[in-house]
Amino acid sequence: MGWLVLGLVLVLSALKVPIGFVLAIATIIVVSVQGTAPLAAIPLMIFGGASKFPLLAIPLFILAGGLMTTTGISTRLINLASALVGFIRGGLAMVTIVASMFFGEISGSAVAGAAAIGQVVIPAMEKKGYPKAFSAGVVSNAATLAIIIPPSIPMIIYAAMADTSVVKLFIAGFIPGIIGGGLMMVLSYYFARTRGYPAETAFSLRVLGRALKDGFWALMIPVIIWGGIFGGLATATEVGGLAALGAILIGVFIYRELNLRDFWKTIIDSSMQTAVIMLIVATSAVLGWYLTNEGIPQQLAQAMLGLTQNKYMILFLLNIAFFVAGCFLHSAAAIILIVPIVLPLIKQLGIDPIHFGLMVTINLGVGQQTPPVATVLMTTCAIANLSMWDVFRTGFYYMMVLVFLTLLVTYVPQTGLWLVNQVYGR
Repeated sequence: MGWLVLGLVLVLSALKVPIGFVLAIATIIVVSVQGTAPLAAIPLMIFGGASKFPLLAIPLFILAGGLMTTTGISTRLINLASALVGFIRGGLAMVTIVASMFFGEISGSAVAGAAAIGQVVIPAMEKKGYPKAFSAGVVSNAATLAIIIPPSIPMIIYAAMADTSVVKLFIAGFIPGIIGGGLMMVLSYYFARTRGYPAETAFSLRVLGRALKDGFWALMIPVIIWGGIFGGLATATEVGGLAALGAILIGVFIYRELNLRDFWKTIIDSSMQTAVIMLIVATSAVLGWYLTNEGIPQQLAQAMLGLTQNKYMILFLLNIAFFVAGCFLHSAAAIILIVPIVLPLIKQLGIDPIHFGLMVTINLGVGQQTPPVATVLMTTCAIANLSMWDVFRTGFYYMMVLVFLTLLVTYVPQTGLWLVNQVYGR
């Protein structure tokens, strides 16, 4: 019956039933057939699944990301990125990558980053002679850096599922995020040289100084986030609240671009995004309870250890499992479905849960670029008005950077853990 519920999840998902409802429906059906628990207990488990304090960070970071667009913060960060790297050949592609890294330091959402930055840079790159499909491919893959560089909504969900430190996960993602951004910039320079893409403008200290002055307050939000995280001054939830509050104050009193109507629209949009994620989180609690009672995690651990006891081979198999899941599921759903099942195996092998969480996050970032679901890719395609396959094909090499980063973090754990050890003195 334990495997039956997973089969129901797959069938209902294939029928395009929203994943939040899929998790609840599948579990309710099996529990009703087995009679293992009263159905009256299910609403209590759903409520309990969504009431974990660390999850409060999710709506706060979503709100902070939404406010970046309505307050003009995202535009100023793009201008700053342009002043920093726009003079290099292929500079607009690099501007996109740097701006995505800036945006990721505030929102923690790849979809939000693709939407905010894509609307600005895709038309600008087209005017400069970049193929639109190439521009969209850069935006889509660079946006995934938002879930690697802290903060990160998938990391928050993983930490809640694995009962581990979300702050340590944030710190672990910092260096891999910079490595990924750097490699994407190198790739952009290579394509610019071989395909004749232009530099945007000559370097100017005056322009850079003006961009720094204009974007100073926008940069204060990442400073607040980093200071809170690395200084141990605030939890992830508190940092999310400070980021949202900072965006509101900057938008109202400094940039003066946030009015009541835009603020209300941002609240509504953020609430809808939060509702989607939290419904998945809440209903997953029921499924997690059932799978644990049926001993599915232990059975899986025994099955994989029966195949091989080599932890590197098991990590490779788990990477494949998460990659396939990421192709068909929202990253939150994939984390919620798979992590509780494989966590006993991870602990049995002695793998650091922070290391595993970082590996899972980056791996699912690849899934955000891979059809048929590809949430970030679809967002970018909608902005560029192009087919998914056109953008996927041209952005494939950038996606390979994310694949390389997944393997690097998987087999060289210190890529992420070194900074954690430095901060916490291990």
